[in-house]
Amino acid sequence: MHGPTGTPERMNKLQDWKTTNRLLDQLPDDVCERVGPHLQRVPLVAGKVLYESSAQQSHIYFPRTGVVSLLYVMDDGVTGEIAMVGNEGAVGIAVLVDSMATPTRAEVQIDGEAWMLKSEMIDAEFKRGGPFQLILLRYTQLMLSQMAQAVICNRHHSVEKQLCRWLLLACDRAHSERLQLTQEAISNLLGVRREAISEAASRLQDAKLISYSRGNIQLLDRDGLEARSCGCYQAVRDEQARMMKSLREL
Repeated sequence: MHGPTGTPERMNKLQDWKTTNRLLDQLPDDVCERVGPHLQRVPLVAGKVLYESSAQQSHIYFPRTGVVSLLYVMDDGVTGEIAMVGNEGAVGIAVLVDSMATPTRAEVQIDGEAWMLKSEMIDAEFKRGGPFQLILLRYTQLMLSQMAQAVICNRHHSVEKQLCRWLLLACDRAHSERLQLTQEAISNLLGVRREAISEAASRLQDAKLISYSRGNIQLLDRDGLEARSCGCYQAVRDEQARMMKSLREL
């Protein structure tokens, strides 16, 4: 969302703090007062690249809505998704370690909007220690867990189980049972042939777990899809619930 001048809308008042980003909403009032004026509300448009691999990062994004994929970029340009981020997290946390380079690309998959914060403000607040630092460190642990789970899943589980896991995670982050993504896009994210995704999607549709038509995917039976998925989906979900519980107890 943008203001009347076309500049990004900013968070200025503590009473308006409800950001709908679950990390930011755990911050205590004193941190909100310091960070709030520096937050800029920006659109997330499907296909937009928030940062490229090996490029300097200047911002962290805290999604309010929408879904962002973190893609690992190989030397030959081939990419594969290693994690996805919705309003439970942040995009660009590598800036805390090395803003000069990262092997990942962040690309918006599902439209939404985010709060954007400059790296200088992130760095200054992080170095204060306290809740802000702890929240980002615990989220980093969650991201590492999600990445590890994706590697195991892609290595050991069938394409159908991978597709079930991906659809469930994407819908959780989109807060919707409907997604607008082509089979080709999903195949690129999972790093498998488009034909394999098409076959797996057809089986799920025949089982009345999803409906699929011209890039529109709708979950019809979430419980059935979870039963058809591997344990990787529940593992990621459990780790996220554990993290959020620990943040609420700060």
